[in-house]
Amino acid sequence: MNNKEPIWTKPFISLFLTNLSVFIVFYGLVSTLPLYAKDALSRTDEEAGLLMTIFLVSAIIVRPFSGKLLDIVGKRKLLLISLFFYLICTVLYYFITPFEGLLALRFFQGIWFSIVTTAAGSLAADIVPSTRRGAGLGYYVMSTNLAVVIGPFIALFIIQSYSYDALFILMSVLMTVGALVALLIPKMDRATSENKSKGFTWNDLFEKKAMPIAFLASLIAFSYASVLSYLSIYAQEKGLLPLASFFFVVFAAVMLITRPFTGRIFDEKGPAYILIPGFLLFFLGLFILSFMNSAGLFLIAGAFVGLGYGALVPSMQTLAIQSTTHQRSGYATATFFTLFDSGLAVGSYVLGFIAVQMGYRNMYLLSSLLVLAVLALYVIIIRKRHN
Repeated sequence: MNNKEPIWTKPFISLFLTNLSVFIVFYGLVSTLPLYAKDALSRTDEEAGLLMTIFLVSAIIVRPFSGKLLDIVGKRKLLLISLFFYLICTVLYYFITPFEGLLALRFFQGIWFSIVTTAAGSLAADIVPSTRRGAGLGYYVMSTNLAVVIGPFIALFIIQSYSYDALFILMSVLMTVGALVALLIPKMDRATSENKSKGFTWNDLFEKKAMPIAFLASLIAFSYASVLSYLSIYAQEKGLLPLASFFFVVFAAVMLITRPFTGRIFDEKGPAYILIPGFLLFFLGLFILSFMNSAGLFLIAGAFVGLGYGALVPSMQTLAIQSTTHQRSGYATATFFTLFDSGLAVGSYVLGFIAVQMGYRNMYLLSSLLVLAVLALYVIIIRKRHN
């Protein structure tokens, strides 16, 4: 007899759809703004990468304070407030054209992206049954996985078939729907009076128990920045820009297909059974991408990157949350994303510099080798825990 607690409840579905809309906008803009900066604003590759970096810089600055803010304001209330401002920022892309204004808008939107994703991730940890957290948070992260394909696919199609203005309008409409859906999420707070104490300490900024796995996740994010920030430019250089959308289709499809299995294996056998294959698959994807010279290899690389990344990130996020108590889940979520976003921000800038100096092929090669280094670090950590 199956007595498993359900995952796909009404609150979970509402939160899933809200998070989906947030990340469709995020990935849609990330994949097209570099092209917008180069084509419409006549900016360099490094300046194009700055649009991603400055967004994440503001997210990183605010993220450590998000856990405390969740306790003070309340998770649902803070989610709704941050969604409102994230939506306003999305609408403003249609009106702001100077590059400097665009940088300021990216910085401001990064603040609300940070708070939205921390609040949503913490609410997900509350909503999902504790006995099924690996599978439940894995399914929740599927909303991000879906956005990985839907965002770039729609965005690249719109700018090639219509215009950047049409893209900004569509993103605004999608974000409006996502914000409205969030109103259906019930209040899930279990705050205590001690959680609402005034003043900040180190424990209000970071969850130290989540730091080791969050650090490894930041290195994976550094490598992933090569895909997130520069894939469209790399594809354009190789004459494969029309296929960039399908790269993300393959990327997301393999993640969605394997997600039910990986979540169950995580809960039943342990994280190492997911993470070690995940590292190897992610390495292979980036390695193939570095030597890619045909449409077939381009899509095969997308499959391996999707398999690896899809196994690694939700598993690491779950480990970060499981490393501490339920009351500290918001802080663990904030810590995880602070370091993850830091990896993306630094990666977007450093890898852009490497691409300019050494070419995109070498950039992807170095990114793949970093993944192997992270695998070695993870194995060392496992051995230390067992000794």
